[in-house]
Amino acid sequence: MACCRSCFCCQCCCREGETRTPEELTILGELRDEEDEILPRKDYESLDYDRCINEPYVEVLEGLDNKKARKYEAVRWVMVFVIGVTVGLVGLFVDFFVHLFTKIKFSVVADSIEKCTDRGCLSLSLLELLTFNMVFVFIASLLVLIEPVAAGSGIPEIKSYLNGVKIPGIVRLRTFLCKAAGVLFSVAGGLFVGKEGPMIHSGAIVGAGLPQFQSITFKRVKFDFPYFRSDRDKRDFVSAGAAAGVAAAFGAPIGGTLFSLEEGSSFWNQALTWKVLFCSMSATFTLNFFRSGINFNKWGSFQLPGLLNFGEFKCSDGEKKCHLWTAVDLGFFVLMGVVGGLLGALFNCMNKCLAKYRMRHIHPKARFIRVLESLLVAMVTTVVIFLASVLLGECRDLSSPTTHNSTTALCRQVSGSEDINSTIRQFFCSNKSYNDMATLFFNPQEAAIHQLFHQDGTFSPATLSIFFLLYFLLACWTYGVSVPSGLFVPSLLCGAAFGRLVANILKVKLGLHIYSGTFALIGAAAFLGGVVRMTISLTVILIESTNEITYGLPIMITLMVAKWTGDFFNKGIYDIHIQLKGVPLLEWETEVEMDKLTASDIMEPNLTYVYPHTRVQSLVSILRTTVYHAFPVVTENRQNERDFMKGNILISNNIRFKKSNIVSRAAEQRRRCQSMKSYPSSELRNVCDDQNAAAEPAEEGEDLLQQMLERRHAPYPNLYPDQSPSEEWTMEERFRPLTFHGLILRSQLVNLLIRGVCYSENQSSATQPRLSFTEMTEDYPRYPDIHEVDLALLNPRMIVDVTPYMNSCPYTVSPNTRISQVFNLFRTMGLRHLPVVNAVGEIVGIITRHNLTHEFLVAKLRQHYITI
Repeated sequence: MACCRSCFCCQCCCREGETRTPEELTILGELRDEEDEILPRKDYESLDYDRCINEPYVEVLEGLDNKKARKYEAVRWVMVFVIGVTVGLVGLFVDFFVHLFTKIKFSVVADSIEKCTDRGCLSLSLLELLTFNMVFVFIASLLVLIEPVAAGSGIPEIKSYLNGVKIPGIVRLRTFLCKAAGVLFSVAGGLFVGKEGPMIHSGAIVGAGLPQFQSITFKRVKFDFPYFRSDRDKRDFVSAGAAAGVAAAFGAPIGGTLFSLEEGSSFWNQALTWKVLFCSMSATFTLNFFRSGINFNKWGSFQLPGLLNFGEFKCSDGEKKCHLWTAVDLGFFVLMGVVGGLLGALFNCMNKCLAKYRMRHIHPKARFIRVLESLLVAMVTTVVIFLASVLLGECRDLSSPTTHNSTTALCRQVSGSEDINSTIRQFFCSNKSYNDMATLFFNPQEAAIHQLFHQDGTFSPATLSIFFLLYFLLACWTYGVSVPSGLFVPSLLCGAAFGRLVANILKVKLGLHIYSGTFALIGAAAFLGGVVRMTISLTVILIESTNEITYGLPIMITLMVAKWTGDFFNKGIYDIHIQLKGVPLLEWETEVEMDKLTASDIMEPNLTYVYPHTRVQSLVSILRTTVYHAFPVVTENRQNERDFMKGNILISNNIRFKKSNIVSRAAEQRRRCQSMKSYPSSELRNVCDDQNAAAEPAEEGEDLLQQMLERRHAPYPNLYPDQSPSEEWTMEERFRPLTFHGLILRSQLVNLLIRGVCYSENQSSATQPRLSFTEMTEDYPRYPDIHEVDLALLNPRMIVDVTPYMNSCPYTVSPNTRISQVFNLFRTMGLRHLPVVNAVGEIVGIITRHNLTHEFLVAKLRQHYITI
């Protein structure tokens, strides 16, 4: 009958176009042919934000007084400040060398073009530009070969980390060095990438590494620093570092704090908010202090808050009808938000197709193929911008009256000490004219953004249209190649060109009196919002970058409309790349329909567990034959426990441990009843007498609760607890009743075995050596692997008492708990494992991150519909 039912279910699935069971949905890297969708992988570990409350941790708490607590908090604040200052210095380093390399490149190429324009040797100028760009990009690609995780912006990986997923190598020192050095070469190499995204990744690495005072890359860098040895502390510092990276990139400390909150962190509190904001402020003012002093020689003036500053938006004094924006403009802003969302969705769709093509045809091949792809992108980009400037650029008059805006009130600083007019390029034009296309292409991207925001009447509609199209296609192709690359600045520049194009059309065709810089800013916000789908943090970042609070409403409306429009078609670019990597990311909440499922529907019932007292050979067997990172600590419910206790100290210790946990509640109740006998109320005395009478038989015989459990589970077999879980067990053996006592991590078990924490059969468990909290966390974050440990000196018959080191009070849920409650508990508290325990204290399953991914829940819901 069961076979027929399963066949019927398979037929139903096949009719709907599905041929895989829910268990198959989480196979590593599986690719569904129907939807061409990469599914979450199981080899990603989860971070454990929850504290492990065991005896070593309790001993630390008992020795912690107010003075030590204040000292610990002071050390935390000092580390937050040091992280912020370090991130600011990293931003200064990247900005200085990017500006230096770019200045050298454009100076040499500009001189060559000026000489070759009359001589007819422009091919030599193109060759010089190609040489510069390809050498820089080649260096960036080599750095990525050293550490592949350094490719891209790093924001998808940091977002995953803050969500609770541990991605190998993402916060290592080697990744930081390759990222920081690689991004300055990729930007200087003329690729359409930004340095702001990698700054966020670099800041997160600084936050993760500095408080540890040790390095895996450089093993000699290891100091005796006992603080912050947990995933909980590390995630907090990563949040602060990522926020500091945003603050240093855009000069937006509040936006950085909101970015860390919106884009990743699942657990948040007031103390963490203050620390993240303080770290962001430290990064912003450190970078501002040094950049202002170096560029203007005015130390302490604080004139350059971030790597990217939009400048001041201000109408010319001679234009009385000029306003930054009016209520009528809001209608155009909404339409621009819709178009920005559509363009962002198209950008994401094209980039996703390119990323899948790279995964199938480039990444599986030799690693130098990735370098060749990067060089190909650099070559094509260089040739396109050179030919576009020569063939498609328009020579415009320098003395045009429409440029008065840029020569008076809007002469703003670009790249430190250069005003807007100094970035105008006269390539291939006469002395009294300039090339509008070359002005956009032959400048740093930040300077081009300033041109679009603050120059009035500089660019023709044809130039803006061609520039937007070329930049859109090349930026889409570039994001994903094997170089460190950001997406913020290319999206802003592409959107700014779109906004200026709209402003030119409205001015020329409709004759409206509008401020072109505002439309360029709104266009940049619309396109960037359509690509990344950020709302709160991006609004504040743009407001802080413009230093104009009146832009708050139009920016917010534009970003919301762009996000809603783009979400109708696909996800944001970072979420797409997270999905392509198979990361089991947990969204903010589940769909309402998922509440039709309960914890018992999604849990993993096939458990691998350990006993409170387990032999060394059993622990080694479990650790070497499984890949689980936590094991429930359980005891079995037996019918004839007294017979089992005779002559076997291992079984006897396990049964005594279980009985001590059960009897202790009855003993506490009897103690309370004894104290109530002195009360004058006769009713209370009667109640106590009744309870004592009920407790008397249990004292003579077995505990009443234990008798109920034994009668309830009599049909199940009784197996010795020194046996390891075996694949040959029958269904009854595998799913027999188990009383739940706690959770112990794989790293803790390996640590106990390495340090020889065990006792022999002829000794008491009290003779087992005790480990302190410092000894338990000494190897964090890289704990030894059981396959690399030599355990030849350990007697396999020795017994390990795991009860002092297990988490005896983890979060648990009932089998009937609805999915929304399970999801909120798991995500909000940052859990790694969530045991499912029934009403009588038996563990019936366990829930991990993979059981809560959207794909897994959808598959289980589909199975639920088939069942009913």
